[in-house]
Amino acid sequence: MRTKRDRIRHTILFELLGLLICTPLASWILDKDMHKIGAMTIFISATAMVCNLLYNVAFDYALKKLGRPVHHRPPWLRAVHAILFESTLICFTVPFVAWWLDMTLWAAFAADIGFALFYLVYAYIYNWAYDHVFPMPVDDTAQA
Repeated sequence: MRTKRDRIRHTILFELLGLLICTPLASWILDKDMHKIGAMTIFISATAMVCNLLYNVAFDYALKKLGRPVHHRPPWLRAVHAILFESTLICFTVPFVAWWLDMTLWAAFAADIGFALFYLVYAYIYNWAYDHVFPMPVDDTAQA
């Protein structure tokens, strides 16, 4: 499994790069002030960082419990990982987005789906690249 230090690096890099891409894009698409969107995305980012750290540790433990190696992530497993994470995060962020942008819950949900679709693709690409730049240690005791 990855170390706590590696998970923290993974999370911080993920969020920083995501903010740099997502904030101007969301501001343009939602036709909202960059500062308002920036503050919102920073709050969502902080929420996502905590959720991401806990989620990834739980996901790794679940893989180990199921007898799957944590260092081997085929495309289907990466897709399941990303979809489950984004679904979890949406539950926490929709009420905040509705309040912050003065939207109905339905409009906030639609906006959050846009964020989720962006981050779904981004998470898949980012995690694939991260695993290549910072490979996971191989656990010889895990079953193949």
